[in-house]
Amino acid sequence: MCGIVGYVGDDTAGQIVHGGLENLDYRGYDSAGMALLGDDGLTITKREGEVSNLSVPTVTGATCGIGHTRWSTHGPPTDTNAHPHTGMSDDIAVVHNGIIENYEELRATLVADGHEFTSETDTEVVPHLLERELDDGRDLRAALESAVAKLEGSYAIATVCADTDRIVATRHESPLVVGHDDDAAFLASDVTAFVEHTRDVTYLEDGDIVTLADGDATVYRDGEVVDRPIDTVEWDATAAEKGGYDHYMLKEIHEQPTALRQALSGRIDLDRGTADLDLTFPAGFLDSLDEIQFVACGTSFYAAEYAAQLIESFADVRATAELASEYTVDGGGDPRRTLTVAVTQSGETADTLGALRRANGGGIRTLAVTNTLGSTVTRDADDSLFIRAGPEIGVAATKTFASQVTTLALLSVFVAQERNALSAADARDVLTDLRGLPGAVQQVLDDAGDVREAATAFVDASAYFFVGRAHGYPVALEGALKLKEIAYDHAEGFAAGELKHGPLALVTEDTPILAVLTEGTRPEETLNNVAEAQTRGAPAIGIVDGSVETNSLDTAFSVPSLGPVTPLVANVYFQLFAYAIAKQQGRSIDKPRNLAKSVTVE
Repeated sequence: MCGIVGYVGDDTAGQIVHGGLENLDYRGYDSAGMALLGDDGLTITKREGEVSNLSVPTVTGATCGIGHTRWSTHGPPTDTNAHPHTGMSDDIAVVHNGIIENYEELRATLVADGHEFTSETDTEVVPHLLERELDDGRDLRAALESAVAKLEGSYAIATVCADTDRIVATRHESPLVVGHDDDAAFLASDVTAFVEHTRDVTYLEDGDIVTLADGDATVYRDGEVVDRPIDTVEWDATAAEKGGYDHYMLKEIHEQPTALRQALSGRIDLDRGTADLDLTFPAGFLDSLDEIQFVACGTSFYAAEYAAQLIESFADVRATAELASEYTVDGGGDPRRTLTVAVTQSGETADTLGALRRANGGGIRTLAVTNTLGSTVTRDADDSLFIRAGPEIGVAATKTFASQVTTLALLSVFVAQERNALSAADARDVLTDLRGLPGAVQQVLDDAGDVREAATAFVDASAYFFVGRAHGYPVALEGALKLKEIAYDHAEGFAAGELKHGPLALVTEDTPILAVLTEGTRPEETLNNVAEAQTRGAPAIGIVDGSVETNSLDTAFSVPSLGPVTPLVANVYFQLFAYAIAKQQGRSIDKPRNLAKSVTVE
């Protein structure tokens, strides 16, 4: 949630900070603000609404500044609750991402000491704590270190003070990354904020305090300077631009063939029939497994459900997918024979990190599957596997879902072969299907106009039911989620056989049924369930691959047959359908209401 930007250098800070906020507005768009240090001290401007509502003030000599775009947690989106927040003197400004769980206790103590508060946010306690520390004679870095020691919860915090031409920042369970350029230093929640300026970055670790001054960045740990590696981001600024599409989401849907090729590149050896992943497990560990647990949230959870089915069918080992927010280590299994796989696009999802840490605490070996180099999950897990999708700006995940499922399918083959549960010939068949994904997805994208036309007939539907079986079930759930997220319509995903166990009561002629009817989804049985809905007047749209006779459908879209990953191709039709419905309704597709790209609070 929320986005933080900072800049120290020789150029005008206001325009750079504002540009960074525009790049991060997918992280939060309830309000935005900035604090600039100039010749006359600290200038703060902030506004309710999107970043476009925020004008850049003219501040003479401002070469240092911080900014924030907010996704509200404590207090509604108002000018007053917008960041940055100040203390009593307005000489210090703070921006914050996360939740301070003990803010009420801290606020009560500060009020008793004579501090006056103006907002309803948890963040405002931080500048007041900093003021008290500065009054005790500490410099800004030492003051921040002392102040955050009193905080409970998650946070990324950046602060500026009127009498110091620098930014001081820290993080705990919330992302912060530093950008390095000639005579300039950047700070942000996400590389996207400043990648147009530099691709050389340092990912801060929990407990690090960084000072940005004189165009350089210095990282401290427990008061001592520490070295943190500088990585190079593999994508450039153009990858985070719309590229002529109306929305980032549509661009990212169309980027899926490229994303899939990147996910597969160098990982398939058809001659040997192997999935080659850069993973190192202890000798005999995978062969001895009793269970693989996937933990994830939202779209990543549906990818995990898909993966759990693949693992069980390929690798002959029990596999489960659990919502990260519900995950507990109950001690029922042998931790030495369990692998927990955390699936998170951002690598910063708070619930997933919490589940991962519970697994670590229970002695279970862990693996992170993520899109983000240097993210927290990669440091907390024993091993990491990257999906290589490139930046995804639209809040509703599209190409990252495809890349997650594809990468997890490779993992399934890898584990199966390590356990001698899948022959080279059978593995070669699966890997050949995976290699066919980019071309198959491109075929679907070439039919985007037909999907738009079909969606027109259903734009006024009262509800949408997505159904599927086996590998089609998580795709049905994901299809419904996309429509909910960007069109704000009632959409539900069901295991097809469950329609007659209650949901059929909701079916009318205004309830289109969208069904996955491909290989790997038991299409004959699903078609019977669709027919039950059709007899109640529901129109039926099917994604088919020739597995069954589908003349009874009102509308059918064809996909190539690619074995167990065919439903992943079908999902692209669902993405295009949701996009077409939302666009015709005039929705805010890239920034749907009440949602943010990276959920970094529990």
